[in-house]
Amino acid sequence: MSTEEVKLGPVHAEPTIFQRSVHGRSGHSIRTADPKFKPAIPGSLLRTRPAALPEVSEVDVMRHFTRLSRQNYSLDIGMYPLGSCTMKYNPKVNEVLARLDGFTDLHPLMDDDLAQGALELMYRLQEYLAAIGGFDAVTLSPAAGAHGEYTGLRIIRQALEKRGEHRTKVLVPDTAHGTNPASSVLNGFKAVEVRSGGTGILTADAVAALMDEDTAGLMVTNPNTLGLFETNLPEVARVVHEKGGFVYGDGANLNALMGKVRPADLGVDVMHFNLHKTFSTPHGGGGPGSGPVGVTKALEPFLPVPRVVYRDGRYAMSSDYPDSIGRVIGFQGHFLVMVKAYAYIREMGAQGLKSAAELAVLNANYLRALLTAGYHLPYDQTCMHEVVFNDHKQKSQGVTTMDVAKRLLDYGYHPPTVFFPLVVHDAIMIEPTETESKQELDAFASAMLAIAGEVAEDPERTKRAPMRAFIGRPDEVTAARHPVLVYPLD
Repeated sequence: MSTEEVKLGPVHAEPTIFQRSVHGRSGHSIRTADPKFKPAIPGSLLRTRPAALPEVSEVDVMRHFTRLSRQNYSLDIGMYPLGSCTMKYNPKVNEVLARLDGFTDLHPLMDDDLAQGALELMYRLQEYLAAIGGFDAVTLSPAAGAHGEYTGLRIIRQALEKRGEHRTKVLVPDTAHGTNPASSVLNGFKAVEVRSGGTGILTADAVAALMDEDTAGLMVTNPNTLGLFETNLPEVARVVHEKGGFVYGDGANLNALMGKVRPADLGVDVMHFNLHKTFSTPHGGGGPGSGPVGVTKALEPFLPVPRVVYRDGRYAMSSDYPDSIGRVIGFQGHFLVMVKAYAYIREMGAQGLKSAAELAVLNANYLRALLTAGYHLPYDQTCMHEVVFNDHKQKSQGVTTMDVAKRLLDYGYHPPTVFFPLVVHDAIMIEPTETESKQELDAFASAMLAIAGEVAEDPERTKRAPMRAFIGRPDEVTAARHPVLVYPLD
């Protein structure tokens, strides 16, 4: 039986909830207010006509959202090999712990004396993250990775201004995450691209050619988006430091390093951690995330407030730091994400975190070895947590990276990241993470190699894919340029 002939059961072309609307239909039985009742809301604030909401029954609503949920893909269903995103399975026990009443019933304005347990957890998490990264201090305030980048660069800017310097540039490698130049610009810096060498990693010479007294520092992702370890980072950091600059480490790929190397030991001055990538919070779906920032001693005075401290036998939130950049979030950060990260670190322990990093690297290199038979590997060397291929072996048959990604849906897998990083044309970027077994990796590799073999025999089939998905190939360009934000009920 071919892939296309496999029966999936009932498949519904589900309309929008507004298309389901029928005038006069209702899903509730709330009585109409007594005409004699005088509302407390001033008349000037009351609606003059009903809200433009769909009119649907309860069964309409249930079937609509249940059908949509069946079209979702998640790590509970299968492998999610998105490169540079660390979409790994997270233990459900940490979700249970984050739902304990003692955590969920807390109010962010509660007096410190009534929240000693939560504050102790935050304080200990800061200490654990500092130890993992080799830093002197950590703030838990940032709400996500990019927010952590923004916070870290604000800290650098504040430190420079304290020295009376107003530098205008930040160096950003071509192998960095896409948020790095954006974070630089948001902090008033001009992002200057540094090209990686022929081996896909930074060289001290390339950085030295651009590093001057007007440059605040360098943002570097390690391992970088090619999945390669920046072996020259200590020498690169020395070049930056000699010019009075700082090295910002994008810690989004820490999953490959934890327990093996401490970024601060490589010369990194400030780095954000992605708790929603590395430390057991599901990644994606719009959040919440958490992006704590670690700094060396020289930058500690500039951390945002409030900070969790331990003084005189009690934990407290303190804002008594005159050189701080101030608040970067409304309260204390995404606390329940911190609970999950704390539980994960305590459960794994130092050896467990190290083993997770080793398995993440092993799994990526295992796929690298398996898939080179079917796909071109632009940087043919040992990788870290992810490996980047492209479609150069398929191009002669008119098949592209997008075709391969769409065809993979027919085999039951979410496609890898495509067309990123930009330094690899038509990239296919795969990150298996440490949570996938050898059996799962073998099955995924078999699907990828089957597609490569199919291209040689029947490329038109690949170009028609997907054939088993709920939606085939939507017009993504039109959807992005002309989104339907309000659906008319008439």
